[in-house]
Amino acid sequence: MNALLSRSAGHGRAAPPVRLVHLGLGNFFRAHQCWYTDHAPDAADWGYAAFSGRGGGGLPTRLTAQDGLYTLVTRGAAGDTFEVVNSLARAHDADDHQAWLTYFGSPRLSVVTLTVTEAGYLRGPDGGLDAGRPEVQADLAALRADLSAVVRTAPARLVAGLVARRSAGAGPVALVPCDNVPGNGAIVDRVVRDMAHLLDPALTDWLDDSLTVVTTAVDRITPRPTPDESGRVRQATGFDDDCPVVTEPFREWVLSGRFPAGRPGWQDAGATFTDDVTPYERRKLWLLNGAHSLLAYAGSIRGHTSVSQAVGDATCRQWLEQWWQAASRQLDQREADLAAYRHALLDRFANPRMHHQLAQIGADGSQKLPIRILPVLRAERAAGRMPTGATLVLAAWICCLRGLGAPVSDVHAQSVVPLADGPLRDAARRVLHDLDPALGEDAEVVATVWQQCQELAGGATT
Repeated sequence: MNALLSRSAGHGRAAPPVRLVHLGLGNFFRAHQCWYTDHAPDAADWGYAAFSGRGGGGLPTRLTAQDGLYTLVTRGAAGDTFEVVNSLARAHDADDHQAWLTYFGSPRLSVVTLTVTEAGYLRGPDGGLDAGRPEVQADLAALRADLSAVVRTAPARLVAGLVARRSAGAGPVALVPCDNVPGNGAIVDRVVRDMAHLLDPALTDWLDDSLTVVTTAVDRITPRPTPDESGRVRQATGFDDDCPVVTEPFREWVLSGRFPAGRPGWQDAGATFTDDVTPYERRKLWLLNGAHSLLAYAGSIRGHTSVSQAVGDATCRQWLEQWWQAASRQLDQREADLAAYRHALLDRFANPRMHHQLAQIGADGSQKLPIRILPVLRAERAAGRMPTGATLVLAAWICCLRGLGAPVSDVHAQSVVPLADGPLRDAARRVLHDLDPALGEDAEVVATVWQQCQELAGGATT
């Protein structure tokens, strides 16, 4: 009879002491930040307590039953490797707010990492916290009445934790956002300070002395596990694991910033520490994430459901090369290095054993396209060029909003989907204007996107 994976059954190492907290318990965190921590030379001294976002789906309960242990399945083209990851010491549901405050109040806590997606930062048009949102107002009212009250938004949860830390005199701490957002450190610093100022302006001085925010670039493709992954783990290892994670062999973590209370030896696990994350960030956001968005929308319109299927389509490959040609012109790196990176991406995308679903990648296009595609499009237009690889991504997204390809799953679906209704040329102009008013007023861009929408619709599969 197979044994349930757990430390109490003698599997893995003893739980390390909690000195790290993570918000956004999910597959990527367990394939990335947990992996780097587990492979640091001082891993025995650094344990994670991780909290789910809203709707954790029972994952904290399943992980707790396994004492935080889980199997990481690294899926290469030639086969799988299996390892038990030990660095997750505690798993908590989002509503376990008292535990959250307790960890923040401990002098042992040194680092708080985050994976809450672009939408989780609740930014307004000016880039700061959207203080008028009902959920932000509700959290502020709750904290003003009781600093230990349960709050729901990521900015409020962070501020509540920091208030508890100040009250306990627990010392400085570093926040480390790990979302695919350019300048993620500056974004987190802004929304946290905005929320803190709204709650208590006197918090600002304490934050100046006690909080650092690190900017990062992260990369490791981590699709949702299929229902049969537990069976594969059981067959390969003999363990009953109810929450395995599947990932690719490639991984990257680039960090810039200070850690005033210390950190694990992530550099010895392969992380890169640098004074400027920007070159790595742009390369990844434009060449990898931008390509993912292209395949998610245009590939799904052609009937594909996974990245490997789409990249095996000669037409999708041609579109991909057009996008990469435009994006690479805007990257300040050696062409030889960019060519090697693109070649490696093709190998990663083509891995037939990584079932990375286009529908998953295509979620929240209204949040992703402005950072993955629009910087390149703007730069190319400023240089007098029409980057058809960039406009094609927008055309494909518009087609998906109109019912072709991958289903729409977007935090702003209620406002974005209606923009794509009606006559196609008008719809294209409205959607582009919503992304960036200057695009909606660029007649050549509108005409190009309109034409590409027609071509995509004509070649769509149903």
